[in-house]
Amino acid sequence: MKRGWAVAALGGVVACAGAGPYGHASHYEPAAAERDAVADAREYETARIRGRPDDQRQGKVALFGVVETREVGAAGQALLKLSVRTLEPNNTCERAGDDESCRVTVADQDFGIVWALVALRAEDDVGPQAVGQHSLVRIVGTLAQDVSPTDGAPIVHGTWYRQWPSTEYVTRRVVRAAGP
Repeated sequence: MKRGWAVAALGGVVACAGAGPYGHASHYEPAAAERDAVADAREYETARIRGRPDDQRQGKVALFGVVETREVGAAGQALLKLSVRTLEPNNTCERAGDDESCRVTVADQDFGIVWALVALRAEDDVGPQAVGQHSLVRIVGTLAQDVSPTDGAPIVHGTWYRQWPSTEYVTRRVVRAAGP
């Protein structure tokens, strides 16, 4: 009887693991904390920030970006130069029906540059899975009033983030039909 309960409990733990930290599933699965972080945020729109920057500076924004560079920022935070990307509706899977072979997928097209100032967790700051060049990040934060002195791009002060090392996501060439 005890063995049966132990097996059932273990099965429950494995089932709760879900897509894991890097979203190994056939479609994008937000982390539990991500749902809360993005609940009152709107997706960042590169075109709107150029045309109506004050609108974008109200409240929180959320975006996906591929890290181009990582520098030391204010108060020891990471200052990330990001190539803004869009999330693809379905993840790319090497083998049908095998979620472990699936990777979060973003467009390979760059939709602008954003700088993000983020306090990294220890496991994302140093080591083999650290945030660095070619990592994918999901950032939620507020747009600063100032812009980057190097290229004039907006700066997001991150309040929450999620990251994927370069081997844990893929890009997809996106061909969009021209609209009317």
